[in-house]
Amino acid sequence: MPKKPSTPSQSTPSQSAHHPTHQLSDAITQLPGVGPAVAEKLHKRDIHRISDLLFILPLRYQDRTQITPVSELTYGEDAQVLVTIVSTGIKYGQRRMFVMETQDDTGWLTIRLFQFGKQQTQHLTVGTQLLVYGQAQINSGNQRWAMMHPEYQVITPQQPITLTHALTPVYPSLLGIGTKKIQRWISLALNCLHHEPLLDLPEPIRTTHQLPDLNTALIAIHQPHVGQSLDALLSPDNPNLVRLVFDELLGKQIALLRQKIAHQSENALAFTLNHAVYQRLIASLPFALTGAQGRVIDDIFSDLQHNKPMHRLIQGDVGSGKTLVALTAVLQATANGLQAVIMAPTEVLSEQHYLQAERYLAPLGVSVAWLSGKATAKQRRETLAAIQSGEAQLIIGTHALFQADVIYDQLALVVIDEQHRFGVHQRLQLRDKARSGDTPHLLVMTATPIPRTLAMTFYADLDTSIIDELPPGRQPIETLLLPQGQRETLINRIQHIIHAGQQVYWVCPLIDESDTLQAQAAEIVYQQLSASLPDMTVGLLHGRLNSDEKTAIIAKFQANEIQLLVATTVIEVGVDVPNASLMVIESAERFGLAQLHQLRGRVGRGSAQSYCVLLYQAPLSDNAKKRLQVIRENHDGFAIAKADLDIRGAGEILGTKQTGDMHFRIADLTRDEAWIAITYPIAQHIVAHDPVLADKLVNRWVGSSQHYADI
Repeated sequence: MPKKPSTPSQSTPSQSAHHPTHQLSDAITQLPGVGPAVAEKLHKRDIHRISDLLFILPLRYQDRTQITPVSELTYGEDAQVLVTIVSTGIKYGQRRMFVMETQDDTGWLTIRLFQFGKQQTQHLTVGTQLLVYGQAQINSGNQRWAMMHPEYQVITPQQPITLTHALTPVYPSLLGIGTKKIQRWISLALNCLHHEPLLDLPEPIRTTHQLPDLNTALIAIHQPHVGQSLDALLSPDNPNLVRLVFDELLGKQIALLRQKIAHQSENALAFTLNHAVYQRLIASLPFALTGAQGRVIDDIFSDLQHNKPMHRLIQGDVGSGKTLVALTAVLQATANGLQAVIMAPTEVLSEQHYLQAERYLAPLGVSVAWLSGKATAKQRRETLAAIQSGEAQLIIGTHALFQADVIYDQLALVVIDEQHRFGVHQRLQLRDKARSGDTPHLLVMTATPIPRTLAMTFYADLDTSIIDELPPGRQPIETLLLPQGQRETLINRIQHIIHAGQQVYWVCPLIDESDTLQAQAAEIVYQQLSASLPDMTVGLLHGRLNSDEKTAIIAKFQANEIQLLVATTVIEVGVDVPNASLMVIESAERFGLAQLHQLRGRVGRGSAQSYCVLLYQAPLSDNAKKRLQVIRENHDGFAIAKADLDIRGAGEILGTKQTGDMHFRIADLTRDEAWIAITYPIAQHIVAHDPVLADKLVNRWVGSSQHYADI
């Protein structure tokens, strides 16, 4: 049945006929109720000016424009009713509650309040009229309509019924700031907007892409007209939402493109290529470079010859030879009498880089230093002195590389491995270590392939090179799914593999037992496998071991003194054992796709056929089924990354949730993928031809955090 409209007087529209007392450009602290503590919370959400409030979008909408008779309530749907209290009482059960039996002309409604005080019970008396908004439910006992803890307003001659003229938006709470306060502040911002429209995109752009103007879109989202479908309002195809997505993508892309131009205006030391030392390195290798490695090296060498800093991203799948490519760049820096650093996210990976650099570069006369956390005080002093004097030409380490006491002689090249694991400020600090006044060349590497749309949005300031070939002789790794019930069969298979001279990884997600996660802990698995395989040497590697212990265990595994290594994800990157041909991943359903792909890449580095067994605990969630199916069916890192983007979203793939890098307020890079490619050339055009609009868009969407791209 249709809902009957109510006839009581309606409230006035929220936009005031008077000129507002605030301006959109005012600081958020100008609003009532925004003191220093609240302002700090808002700043954490990139809300600094009143205009920023306009881009907090409603989670949902409430229809408080009419009153619904009790008899026309719909189960599970929100509604507003006008009722009179017939009886009240406090009831005790599992929870203490205040219960009111109410009615209108059409039926009965039970109202239950679980949180109430003495003052409420004194005011909510028989005969009191209430305007109530809540979700309609059914009493299990008497089958009457009921509402649990609804919002209500006591109706009196002094406080008559007031209905809204538009659907009521419900906003997300922000760090403890309630949705009601946010609603009031946004209402004030909208009042400003009516008198002070925001600068919009040129009309030809809006017409071409059938977009409403920005101010109309904002008003339509915050103050939608009655009669609109709630599903349509919340749909990603809502043209008003699309208009905001379009605007945000432009703002972020313009900021990155401007950063790229800024990089190009900086000075760097141009390298004179030393082809002789490069050829000596290539001749010393026990293998030939792939064509893809050669192409990427050409890109890098071309960049290094210019006095503008290189900003290049190398994408390459696990085992594609990114590190060797980076070492060729390092060799050119040292051949020019300059210093280079390689920064890795973990001590284990930094040590692997150190060993690889010692193997390939030390014979060519390069002095390699490892700034290790396990160094003694004396060793650290000696290393720091060698760095400051220039005696150390290549310095390898983790975040320790940018600590205050690390002073470089002439830092000219920065290589960052698995760059998404580092925060913006860490990268900035390392770049600022250059003493010459010139900006170091920057080379960042990732084995987490980045879909093209993400690269265009997050890395528009970087030139990208892709290593899309694996070394010759590598066989595809066969990936198998195995339920926990077949564990014994797997252990028997491991015996055969080890007897054949091969080695095995067994990776667990936790160190200690956890009832919550129901996952086997590494220590327990180690004990079980040691008992099941008494003739084999089983090792245990996890993050709680100190650096010396980790190094010793890895060395034993590399020397085949340990045949089966039980480990946590500490071996996700950096451990290279060509003789390992089986990777078992315990509780594989608990890992993300990128991690599964990285772990699988620890095997398949020799000539033997290699396998990855994903040991899972049934039943699997839908997402877990998708992940395991994707990893079983795909070996292409880009296909896996695309699937990961679809399942998890960009923030987790790129590490931006942890590092504080660029994030999006409205756009969703999975949902809005098609718009990324459309907005990119428009952003390029605006940067080149409309600096005023470019300023406004960057200020609107990036503001004080514009430094996020400054790497």
